[in-house]
Amino acid sequence: MPIPQLMAAVELMGHGDLDQLRYNEAVPVPQVGAHDVLIEVGGSSVNNTDINTRTAWYSRDEADTGWSGAAMHFPRIQGADCCGRIVAVGSQVGSQRIGERVLVRTMQEPLQMDEHLEPVTLGSEIDGGFAQFVCVRSTEAYAVNSSLSDSALATFPCAYSTAEGLLQRAKVLSDRVLVTGASGGVGSAVVQLAALRGATVIAAARDQHHRALMELGAAETVDRDSEVVTVLGENSVDVVIDVVGGPQFSDLLRILRPRGRYATSGAVAGPRVQLDLRDLYLKDLTLFGCTFNSPSIFTQLIGYIESERLRPTVARTYSLDDIRAAQEKFLAKDFVGKIAVVPPPTDT
Repeated sequence: MPIPQLMAAVELMGHGDLDQLRYNEAVPVPQVGAHDVLIEVGGSSVNNTDINTRTAWYSRDEADTGWSGAAMHFPRIQGADCCGRIVAVGSQVGSQRIGERVLVRTMQEPLQMDEHLEPVTLGSEIDGGFAQFVCVRSTEAYAVNSSLSDSALATFPCAYSTAEGLLQRAKVLSDRVLVTGASGGVGSAVVQLAALRGATVIAAARDQHHRALMELGAAETVDRDSEVVTVLGENSVDVVIDVVGGPQFSDLLRILRPRGRYATSGAVAGPRVQLDLRDLYLKDLTLFGCTFNSPSIFTQLIGYIESERLRPTVARTYSLDDIRAAQEKFLAKDFVGKIAVVPPPTDT
């Protein structure tokens, strides 16, 4: 079947509240460049970066920005996750890739622009997966062989590649690891991936989520609002994987053992924290800020999926035209795992 000229997509019309999200059934299907592939989207999912980009959370001043630090161009199709099938390729891409089932890397290889490397994030600098079709560089679409549905597979790219990057940067093996925000997308991914590495995982989350996190691989759980120093004790863990930030930061350094490692990729409880330098240098701690990952991280993730060593944690699935409800559910934080989003089928 021929590829249609128009598609359904959710357009972000500007920074702001949920009313900035517009479902539009007459968006032009993206044009395929020489080194690109066109993907019919089978599933996507909601991530913190979708919310942060919409609300201009990444901005440090009056200029509204995305991941790159530059002003965003609207309308923008968000959606940091994408699973689908390649339906067209550019002139410099082999035609054998047509029909290939793929996952798209969220944090993509930067582009060289005016002697600077510019970040490329799906759904921020380029249009993302909240649409029937998406166009990306062929090198950013990774073949995947799995019996899982597209919507289930689409919950992996952003959260799990972030989680794997955190664990690799912190060199987690058979360590005792505290994971904050463990019921969220990245947090629950960290729990699974850390357990696969042989770590003893302590998951911090609401009490009602503890059983589910134990099933994902946590050895222990603590209430997310507890005083971790009192509950766990000082110098009690080797690694902290923190996706929360906020006022608990200083206590997280206190529970680290000498030469412990702290890694972060989020700050949903607040980006500004208090640091007692005595905890940092007297205990010889190492702090990691983790965002960009090498392509090998995504290759590793694909391997985990294909060998069925990971299982998706889909809390609920929404249709694309119900994106506002999907994001409201995501913001409620009353679930474990991910919120999947499915576009309407096409005639291709």
